[in-house]
Amino acid sequence: MTADNGGGPFLDVVIVGAGLSGIAAAHYLQALCPGRSYAILEGRQAIGGTWDLFRYPGVRSDSDMFTLGYSFRPWPSDARFASGPVIRDYVAGTARAEGIEPHIRFGHRVSGAAWDSAQARWTVTARRDDGQDVCFSCRFLFFCSGYYDYEKGHDPQWPGQAEFSGRIVHPQHWPADLDYASRKVVVIGSGATAITLVPDMAATAAHVTMLQRSPSYIVALPGRDGVGALLRKLLPQRLSHAVIRWKNITLATAFYQFSRRRPDTVRRLLLRQARHLLGPGFDVDRHLAPTYKPWDQRLCIAPDGDIFQAVRAGKASIVTGQIECFTPGGIRLTSGQEMEADVIVTATGLQLKVLGGAALTLDGVPADLSKSIVYRGAMYSGVPNLAVASGYTNASWTLKCELVARYVCRLLNEMQARKLDICTPVNDDPALPTQPFLDLSSGYVQRSAHLLARQGLRRPWRMYQNYLLDLLALKFSPLRDGVMRLTARTAPPD
Repeated sequence: MTADNGGGPFLDVVIVGAGLSGIAAAHYLQALCPGRSYAILEGRQAIGGTWDLFRYPGVRSDSDMFTLGYSFRPWPSDARFASGPVIRDYVAGTARAEGIEPHIRFGHRVSGAAWDSAQARWTVTARRDDGQDVCFSCRFLFFCSGYYDYEKGHDPQWPGQAEFSGRIVHPQHWPADLDYASRKVVVIGSGATAITLVPDMAATAAHVTMLQRSPSYIVALPGRDGVGALLRKLLPQRLSHAVIRWKNITLATAFYQFSRRRPDTVRRLLLRQARHLLGPGFDVDRHLAPTYKPWDQRLCIAPDGDIFQAVRAGKASIVTGQIECFTPGGIRLTSGQEMEADVIVTATGLQLKVLGGAALTLDGVPADLSKSIVYRGAMYSGVPNLAVASGYTNASWTLKCELVARYVCRLLNEMQARKLDICTPVNDDPALPTQPFLDLSSGYVQRSAHLLARQGLRRPWRMYQNYLLDLLALKFSPLRDGVMRLTARTAPPD
């Protein structure tokens, strides 16, 4: 790492975020681009990203750990899903084992980045925890900061909240001192967070009610990968990890494709499973039958059917209805039903935030990424030397992030070999048809769709949400594809 003329550190690459994707990016930089200088700017004081932020009861993965975990560091257990603290330790352990941790600048929250075409460099501004702004210059900027707001989740307000005599909490900022043992809890929401919270809290609470405006699809899956356990006994660790990983990729891809092609069949299978697990006394058609098709929103995973077990045992219940207002003792629905509560958990979803809220300028002009088109799910049209790690909506986050990290390394090595400095995806077709960046009907996506870049309806602007297609495109396709422009800077080096 050297100093530029402005006195700040100058690096080949700046990575933003020390979560799952940031640590993967650093690993591939070290492995595929040896000798390149880099730093990871992390706004928090710990490694782990999402898995360090979320501390609510039962927080866990909703993707299997053999694909959510890294391809280069085998997941060391037969457990298909893992708790937040276990995942956080796995990511932090990877950073230590790979020698990545010394490259992390903790307490550096990136607020902006300015591109200079003449010099072919980004100047990145970060606010430290002491309130001071510091600048880093780099040749390439790699955002691995996720796509939602770490500061606050979606927190709708209802009439009467101030009159409620109990405690209201949001899962994204779970208070460590909250005692809900032997108390009545209402969890508002029906997404993955609510499905996780309810069975875990029900173990000690007097009763937990999941209050939903509308249902989500819930699928019960075994918490242990039995086939994976057998393969781990028969094969060496790395080989078994690769086989299990590809088994899970193939099964998940096949199920998603089948769901999109035969949604009515998958709907019947999911509801049949729910009826079997809940028994004849539960109204599945009212409480667990969404109006949308499977995978129009993400499926919610119940390891070993835990939420179904809690409901059938009487420790939890599901109520479908609209909130009229909060009352001193709980919640009143528009139907007139009163729900008693000592604690209300508003599991009402995320707020999306592009690039963690960092503002970009290109040669002094503010960049509006909502006007850009996503290139190969990794870069933005018209934005040079910048990549974004984003995962799949229908599979593990890490699968796509690793592909993007490897692609970035291919680009960097190509530019170095040809003595070029700038890589920019350019859309020359003003009539290119586009669609939303995320093809989900989930509330958190629809609320923020206007902030997000769009995707095209044909390659290389199309996002397929398909690991096999992305593997071919990002790992094996030619870098010079008529869209990616590789050029030299106009100013002489400093």
